Amino acid sequence: RRHSAPTPTRAREGHRPPPPPLAAMAKPSVGFLGMGIMGSAMAGRLIDAGFPTTVWNRSKDKCKALEEKGAKVADTPQAVIESCDIVFACTSDPASARAVVFGEGGVLAGITAGKKFVDMSTVDEETAVEIGTAVRAKGGLFLEAPVSGSKGPALNGQLVILAAGDQALKDEAQPCFDVMGKRTFFLGDVGAGARMKLVVNMVMGINMVALSEGLAMGQKAGLQGGDIMEVIKEGAIASPMYGLKGPKMLAGDYDPNFPLKHQQKDIRLAVDLGDKVGQPMPLAAAANEAFKAGMAVGHADKDFSAVFEAVKR
Repeated sequence: RRHSAPTPTRAREGHRPPPPPLAAMAKPSVGFLGMGIMGSAMAGRLIDAGFPTTVWNRSKDKCKALEEKGAKVADTPQAVIESCDIVFACTSDPASARAVVFGEGGVLAGITAGKKFVDMSTVDEETAVEIGTAVRAKGGLFLEAPVSGSKGPALNGQLVILAAGDQALKDEAQPCFDVMGKRTFFLGDVGAGARMKLVVNMVMGINMVALSEGLAMGQKAGLQGGDIMEVIKEGAIASPMYGLKGPKMLAGDYDPNFPLKHQQKDIRLAVDLGDKVGQPMPLAAAANEAFKAGMAVGHADKDFSAVFEAVKR
């Protein structure tokens, strides 16, 4: 007598496999505008993490390395915003940030309802608000997200991200932020990110000038620079920045992680903010003059620690 094959149980009929884990789901397509030291490092991390990435830079040659890693290269910011789910920008100053958005073929030309734009440039509050207002007026979502950190943290995904604006966009962009940074702060309305970044970079600039003056005076008084740094390292004023920059300053190594011209721009914007809110800024103003002196003697494109060369003359 033959026995028929067992019939599958009803419980197994119509069984659906579980949904794929989140990590296996398709990543959003991202755009990145501005291939300077910071922008190229952040975009590179997004490519390495598997995000389909389109890049743009005013001078196209700066996109070549990322194109070789798999990025598409667009001809205009408008083309990037039209083709990507989320677009990030990181440019050098308020003027360039405005040009990328408001210029011909710029971001604003490609903004339609639901388009998402995140500006990671360090700008003043007025510029951030102006850009955010224009993007939102066309139905887009806007987030400002300047970063604390320089080339090394950008390459290693250790930036601190200072976000403000549309919280829904912040949440959607968080997987990208997690690739680029170690912590993301959401600070409220547009403008708060710009203010926080200026506070951080103002304090950083003042401290760099203080270290430069200490090393210059100590060495002229007969002390060894290395001894000064060792003593600082063991005391309450020890800091990662001093530990990283001090030895390089003594060796004359100013390979740019954060260009001096950008530090001077940021501290100038901080002094301007102090004027607007009625806060005296004597230390920031003095540090600004030191960085201006560094630019005047040819160190604008070197690391901001090259202010030491202007201070010790």
